[in-house]
Amino acid sequence: IEYIRSYYYNKLEYTRFSSSVGKYVGFTEYGVRNAEYWNNNPSELSAMKAQKEVYCLNHVQIDYNNM
Repeated sequence: IEYIRSYYYNKLEYTRFSSSVGKYVGFTEYGVRNAEYWNNNPSELSAMKAQKEVYCLNHVQIDYNNM
């Protein structure tokens, strides 16, 4: 299971957090600046890493039961 949070502007993804990478990755100049800022904030990183357990692991059984 992987948690991904992407940020878009005008249909262009500029930043993404992936639980498998464990940090933010920027795809544009603006996105790289955001990623650097968020990656240097330990509370932001720990909050995003916790989202995998909060959201994904609590809902995966519901999805599998509905198949």
